[in-house]
Amino acid sequence: MDGGGIGFPVMAVLVIFFVILLLNILKVLREFERGVIFRLGRLQGAKGPGLILLWPIIDRMVRVDLRVITYDVPPQDVITKDNVSLKVNAVLYFQIIDANRAIVSVANYFEATSQIAQTTLRSVLGQLQLDDLLTNREKINLELQKIIDGQTEPWGVKVSVVEVKNVDLPPEMQRAMAKQAEAERERRAKVIHAEGEMQASQKLADAAKVMATAPNAIQLRYLQTLTEIATEKNSTIIFPVPIDIMDSLKKFLDRGASQS
Repeated sequence: MDGGGIGFPVMAVLVIFFVILLLNILKVLREFERGVIFRLGRLQGAKGPGLILLWPIIDRMVRVDLRVITYDVPPQDVITKDNVSLKVNAVLYFQIIDANRAIVSVANYFEATSQIAQTTLRSVLGQLQLDDLLTNREKINLELQKIIDGQTEPWGVKVSVVEVKNVDLPPEMQRAMAKQAEAERERRAKVIHAEGEMQASQKLADAAKVMATAPNAIQLRYLQTLTEIATEKNSTIIFPVPIDIMDSLKKFLDRGASQS
């Protein structure tokens, strides 16, 4: 009975040891994961997805996620080319395209990529004027993406998108820009009003030329004006009578007197 009692704990220890050994030998990697294998410190390459086998003790595996990573670049203090101090933040989208280089070429690919993004953001935006920064956002995003991607490519990291999110201006600069925008709106309003006046004067000049070639047109226009005034319910209407109308009326009356 003593031998049986000793055998059970031994069997339990062996089973536990076997389970632990099995867990160290068998690894399951999901579709978006790769396992970079090191055997006695030497790189064996990336494996996965699915079930992979490792040699106990001598093999070590580092999991690498191949999905797109979203990194929110913290606000950076930037001084533009025209000496305007502002804070700018951005968002970075990147992913691992070479798991081996991401683990071997750099100690921490995420930290390295984030530092490169911050320094590049300050460097590129510091070479621009404020107006360019506010109006050419798409062009700036493409330039940032190209520069950062070129620096992270040796690490097996692909930067796909860089977007400048917020540009925080100092309060005094916001007030100055508001005044500038208001002045620009007033300028446009004055230009539109002046253009309207010029077009109206041109039309009046054209009408005067037409009436000058046809004297009767002035009388017709005068009568039309009288008709329009007559439609208004005014008690008294005072208007000047053109001399040519009075001459025509006098000639008509003289002709009637001579016939009688």
